[in-house]
Amino acid sequence: MSELSRIVGMSAPSVSERVRRLEAIGVIRGFTLDVDTRPLGYQVRAMVRIRPLPGKLHLVEKLIQERPEFIECDKITGDDPFLVRLVVHSIEEMDDVLEALSEHAVTSTAVIKGTSVKRRLPPL
Repeated sequence: MSELSRIVGMSAPSVSERVRRLEAIGVIRGFTLDVDTRPLGYQVRAMVRIRPLPGKLHLVEKLIQERPEFIECDKITGDDPFLVRLVVHSIEEMDDVLEALSEHAVTSTAVIKGTSVKRRLPPL
């Protein structure tokens, strides 16, 4: 809290109180770590659009939830209802992960080369 109070130019007790209020009304839902997965050996990062075959939506969603390589999944509009973030050690491992979905879904994969804008807050 002292670091945050220094950044925003307020006292630590004032910042702590405001953070508690934002938590209480659900604006702040939790705190996270910013982890670079590459030093952990995950050299390949990708975004994957997943389109379940007819009647397989719930099964595919369950498979996504069970695979730890899928570190984030959004339900989106359009032809492909799932957009997932995938981290793996190699292209071969990525092929194995996606192959496990192949009898239940069609995938479209884009390997992430870099990040121009890190996750950030919208204008407040």
